[in-house]
Amino acid sequence: MPEPKLSVTNLYKGYRLHGLPVPVLAGVSLSALPGEFVTLIGPSGSGKSTLFNLIVGLEEPDAGEICFDGCTRAVRTGLVGYMPQRDLLFPWRSVLDNVILGPEMAGVSREKARAEAREYLPLFGLQGFSDAYPATLSGGMRQRAALLRTFLCHKEIMLLDEPLGALDALTRAEMQEWLLEVWGARVGGQTILFITHDVEEAVFLSDRVYVLTPRPAQIAAELRIMLPRPRRRSMVTTPVFIALKEALLAALNAGNSK
Repeated sequence: MPEPKLSVTNLYKGYRLHGLPVPVLAGVSLSALPGEFVTLIGPSGSGKSTLFNLIVGLEEPDAGEICFDGCTRAVRTGLVGYMPQRDLLFPWRSVLDNVILGPEMAGVSREKARAEAREYLPLFGLQGFSDAYPATLSGGMRQRAALLRTFLCHKEIMLLDEPLGALDALTRAEMQEWLLEVWGARVGGQTILFITHDVEEAVFLSDRVYVLTPRPAQIAAELRIMLPRPRRRSMVTTPVFIALKEALLAALNAGNSK
């Protein structure tokens, strides 16, 4: 087995609310291999977003270890690409100038960053919208722009926190297939950690799925998704897919009872 691109070992995190301790993570351990699509699923408020904040370095754990390529880092900010739940596009910047934010912050000239972004606009379904502003875009197009912004950071690991959660069912299904197409094109060969509350989405997208218990979160189960790639929407009605959904739902129910 190759060394994990990312590993989290026995991670603990808690806060204080009105002077009382509120434990959020209680010994979470997981890993993601190079080029792997790994999904986290669990109840609302179980600490999934907190886990992402710890990985990207926005917060520090109370205990435990976070390793990249087998090594801990004193400073984790800037090591991974991170797309939070909301697209957070700047309303005063065009699509083109929104998606180049990462390269600009890394010191790349605006001209060079724009030239690279223009090459990717067709792949992300944004050709012809480089000069449009976020207020004029559909929800799906805003998510495409936000994802392109994350890709253009050129990090080997990307954390995507419910990037499709705000979309309607039809758009969401289309975006799932599109996301796999873009990831399958290996734009940098990224390892992806993905958060969702949707069981079918978790099965359709993933190589492996971790199930979290309610807060304080622990790993209730790890499910390997043995489906061929590329994935096709027709798979969702097959007996194998349905069996995987049932296994994931059972793991969620078991986790909720702990």
